[in-house]
Amino acid sequence: MTSKRVLMYTRPGCEDSDAAREFLKQRHIRFDEVNIEKSREALEFVMSVNDGKQRTPTFDVDGKTFHCSPFDSQKLARELGVPDVAQTKL
Repeated sequence: MTSKRVLMYTRPGCEDSDAAREFLKQRHIRFDEVNIEKSREALEFVMSVNDGKQRTPTFDVDGKTFHCSPFDSQKLARELGVPDVAQTKL
């Protein structure tokens, strides 16, 4: 499987962002995270792709953008092309 560049735009205290971060970590998916409260450019980007709304998390995956707010593991798995079930060792 070819590795995708996953960029996740978040904000502190966002439960949907926390859930998405955990989803990615459980599946060992590499991602970069940008706090929209620390970057005006990031905030403007998020608003530009979400009809003026500050929806977090917003993802940019190899140039394709989408939000996952409210958090939806099935949507995120589908967009990333990964199984919805975490691949963790017991």
